[in-house]
Amino acid sequence: MYFAIIDLGTNTFHLLIVEKNAHQTIPLYKAQIPTKIGKSGINQGIITEEATQRALTVLTQFRQKIDEWNIPAHHITAIGTSAIRNASNGSAFCQAIFEATGITVEVISGDREAELIYEGVKQAMHLEQSPSLVMDIGGGSVEFIICNQSRIFWKQSFEIGGQRLLEKFVSTDPISASAIQRLSNYLEEALLPLLNAAHQYAPKTLVGSSGSFDTLVEMDFMNRLGHFPDAQQTDFELSLSEFERAYELITTKNREQRLAIPGMIELRVDLIVPAVVLIAYVLKALQINRIRTSTYALKEGVLAWVLTKS
Repeated sequence: MYFAIIDLGTNTFHLLIVEKNAHQTIPLYKAQIPTKIGKSGINQGIITEEATQRALTVLTQFRQKIDEWNIPAHHITAIGTSAIRNASNGSAFCQAIFEATGITVEVISGDREAELIYEGVKQAMHLEQSPSLVMDIGGGSVEFIICNQSRIFWKQSFEIGGQRLLEKFVSTDPISASAIQRLSNYLEEALLPLLNAAHQYAPKTLVGSSGSFDTLVEMDFMNRLGHFPDAQQTDFELSLSEFERAYELITTKNREQRLAIPGMIELRVDLIVPAVVLIAYVLKALQINRIRTSTYALKEGVLAWVLTKS
């Protein structure tokens, strides 16, 4: 049996196609394409017409790829997240997708998104018995999950994703020191529920899932070893000293200079600026001294959920 998972993120759309047989699940195809459906509209609660057209172009490509494997509609799962669930025209956006591609989009809550990210991370790594803090930075929202391998202790989705923060706080290139301070002050207030939960559960390890964390790992590998990590590896350690090196580079260089950093990709070059400020704030505020990363996130969690039902 073949299954297709589509993650309609605020910045990037992901497609995962797998084959499930009696013994194993085999990945057949993966794609991530920037659509930036939150660009210019996310803080106004709309998906612009230009963003809709970018989305339809990418999803038409995804549909063609799905049809190459003759995957039936009931084995296609498309998940919509922050930009869609908060847009006043989110329903019209989903209807336009269905009319153009036949793909039905299920828009999930932030709470459900956090649960599925946790399931995805567990496929990539073994979480310690003591609580860890999983952090997934999307374009529209950021999910935090305090958990171990067997359970979630606390979770919450915050509408403070990279595209939102970029448009609110980053008006110069490179970002100014005053903008970093304003952003940090904003996070101090916005993330008060996280600080309270961390005080109760005291996580000492940050587990970053996918996205900007993948790029930080790739920068680390290129800096230390001169090559990219093994594509089959799904979990990594990122030293605090390496994060500090990356933070300094990312926050002091302009776009062209950031793009020239070994390991940087164009997909991340803009949103990684507010992302590293957010990561730095969380590390300092929660006094966390260890960073692990997972290449698995929402789409792998959705796949695990889908397979339990099939």
